[in-house]
Amino acid sequence: MVIFIPEYTKRWQEKLCLCHLHIQNMTLKNRKSNNSNYGKSFNFPPFMQYIQRWQAAIATMLKNKSSVYLFFYNLIETVGWSYILYLLVIHFTFATDGSLYESIKTPLFIFQNAAVLEIFHAVFRLVPSSPSVTIQQVFSRVMLVCGVLMLSRDAQLGIGLPLILAAWSVTEIIRYGYYTLNLVNAVPQFLLWLRYTLFIGLYPLGVTGELLCIYAACMEFRRNNYGVVTLPNYLNVTFNYPYLLMFLMALYIPLFPPLYMHMFGQRKKVLGKTSTTKVSTRVSKKVK
Repeated sequence: MVIFIPEYTKRWQEKLCLCHLHIQNMTLKNRKSNNSNYGKSFNFPPFMQYIQRWQAAIATMLKNKSSVYLFFYNLIETVGWSYILYLLVIHFTFATDGSLYESIKTPLFIFQNAAVLEIFHAVFRLVPSSPSVTIQQVFSRVMLVCGVLMLSRDAQLGIGLPLILAAWSVTEIIRYGYYTLNLVNAVPQFLLWLRYTLFIGLYPLGVTGELLCIYAACMEFRRNNYGVVTLPNYLNVTFNYPYLLMFLMALYIPLFPPLYMHMFGQRKKVLGKTSTTKVSTRVSKKVK
């Protein structure tokens, strides 16, 4: 599929060039006939400039194999989380048979565990993300999906599951959608704002849901003595899975605030830079 994209892009570039020449000729003829502003430089309409910019970004991306890989990875993740959000809405909008977890467990397992690849993206510098922050974010979710939801019936039926699905799906649709469009230099301003604003409410909502799921699983495992290895045994070790879950819950106290504040720092840097650029552009236009 990737092999035919450059030729496809080239054909569209040729068509757009012809369109540009036609518009330019028509504009120059009108200026000659009206004898007004003749001789001034021709400016293409804004939408044409956007198309030119996107084409240049796509052509640049296609020359880099890692960029092509990241584009399709983020696009697939965007579609996957959109499907999960769709299943969530359908479950609470219409009467459906079975539990919420039964309807979303397969896509949730696939698309959440696919996020493990982001650790390698950060380690091998395919993206500018911090490996430590990425590991923290990915591990907590994979642990919740594979180590809590897949094992605990109480966590599957509790209020925590719809909370995390709502928070995760909206966050990931915006995040992966932003990454996808950013690779072709086509990020709209509203998506940039959503990317660095909605986390203010979605992150605490997601953490609340995660803690509720872990707590429900912990209580169920303690009640059923699940995941407990006592002495004596062949390996001469002892293990208590409910205690491990309680330890993971305690880790949210020191780990979540720095991560949350890190996003506020990113928001200030990105949105502050955008607003500053807009103000400087307006000032320069007034000066002209």
